Amino acid sequence: MALKVLYALDAAKIQYYHFKAIIIAGMGLFTDAYDLFCIPPIMKLLGRVYYEDKPGQDQYQIPRVVLATMLGTALLGTVIGQLVFGRLGDRMGRRHVYGISLILMVFSSIGCGFSFCRTKTCVLVSLGIFRFFLGLGIGGDYPLSATIMSEFANKKTRGAFVAALFSMQGLGILASSLVTMVVSKIFEAAASKNLSWKHTPEDADIVWRLILILGAVPAGLTYYWRMMMPETARYTALVENNVLQATKDMEKVLDVSISRIAEDDLIYLQQDPPSYSLLSKQFFRRHGVDLFSCATTWLLLDIAFYSSSLFQSQIYKMHLHLKNTNVYEETFKVAVFQAIVALVAAIPGYWLTVYFIDRIGRRKIQMMGFLCMGIVYFALGIPYHYWGEKKNKGFLFLYGLTFFFANFGPNTTTFIVPAELFPARFRSTCHGFSGAVGKVGAFFGTLGFLWASNHNGPDDLPKIGPMRIALVSLGVICLLGMGVTYLFTRETNGRSLEENENEDENTELCLFRCHMDADRHPNTSVPQ
Repeated sequence: MALKVLYALDAAKIQYYHFKAIIIAGMGLFTDAYDLFCIPPIMKLLGRVYYEDKPGQDQYQIPRVVLATMLGTALLGTVIGQLVFGRLGDRMGRRHVYGISLILMVFSSIGCGFSFCRTKTCVLVSLGIFRFFLGLGIGGDYPLSATIMSEFANKKTRGAFVAALFSMQGLGILASSLVTMVVSKIFEAAASKNLSWKHTPEDADIVWRLILILGAVPAGLTYYWRMMMPETARYTALVENNVLQATKDMEKVLDVSISRIAEDDLIYLQQDPPSYSLLSKQFFRRHGVDLFSCATTWLLLDIAFYSSSLFQSQIYKMHLHLKNTNVYEETFKVAVFQAIVALVAAIPGYWLTVYFIDRIGRRKIQMMGFLCMGIVYFALGIPYHYWGEKKNKGFLFLYGLTFFFANFGPNTTTFIVPAELFPARFRSTCHGFSGAVGKVGAFFGTLGFLWASNHNGPDDLPKIGPMRIALVSLGVICLLGMGVTYLFTRETNGRSLEENENEDENTELCLFRCHMDADRHPNTSVPQ
């Protein structure tokens, strides 16, 4: 069934609501990045508070098994959230499920800050539990945000709008660093007046809780507007088969007159909607390759991306000179480094994708990003003995490039493409599945990095051999991602969502659009 309302969505001009939707939908991704990137300085604070009594070099150091568990619970929650909420988004509607994921994120963030008790074991267990539920909410937000934004946008600028939505992650990274810096300085100033700034575990215990709680504020403030968003017209028209309601909903938010899309002016083609189900043979015949490419590239990307994020802990030891600093100064330096990486590498990468994605396409950007990331990892890993000995700025520059080309590349495109390739009734589910496979890759990347960094030398820095193996392996993984993209990923640029679905009725839908274009441009030829 081809509908004039869908054509109107594809042809709609850029309007105020598109930008409003970026902010409303993007707050979930903002919170995701905030909670991910505030963890390194928070781990420093937890180490100072709860591991002060450990001897020698292990003083203030959280054991790697605790770090792995803390990261693993959040990733497990994210995997489950993407699968469950992604499926619910297709069964119950995007709007009905959207608010649930945001509320879960808000209350879980607050719960992380109010983790029960004051004893080490109790705090870490409760923090891990709340981070699991936080992961559930974050996981649910991924497929719903991407699907909603892609279904509201027009086909010419759809990539830029979904990329702009995803760029809210960059602002979340920067916000987490700024909040950490400000809170640390405030408590350091207050502690120094009491002449107790060297040993303030009680005050430091408040700092990490406050940082986590403040991350829930922006997402909580957008809850009302998120619930006021109407259901997407594509879901209402194609899944619920309620064309008139889809038209009314679109009129509420976009500057399109309902008289132009009146019910009696809709063009119906006598074609029953496809009857095959999710995971049926017909589904895999039509969409199996697309699902494979989306899931596999996301898997490979997250192995590299999360490993790079964790590698920051080794950079702190090599370049930030954290020894003989008080707890607040240590936290402040870590947050400053993260803010610099966000400002000079991550955020520019996001916005270059916004600018170029509808000009050169998703596939080329993804291949270019994977290739450049691979080259940078080889440049870091093969001569790692040189970087480890010199400890110079070149290493930091190359490290920043991994984030730049991840965001001006597969970190953004793997979020966009699954929201464009699949039919409306499977779109959120397939996006959630692809993202869940990616987070499985993040888990294995985390384990691989913890293995590499577990072999420390006498200077408490990782041994050259394991780190070289880890970095070169990441380079190979990125080249593999480029190969999978080249062989299996279809370009979605400039095409409507319905054309990208690759359904049988697309032929008739394309004829419908040709007739619509012919009405506007009499010289346009219409295929028979």
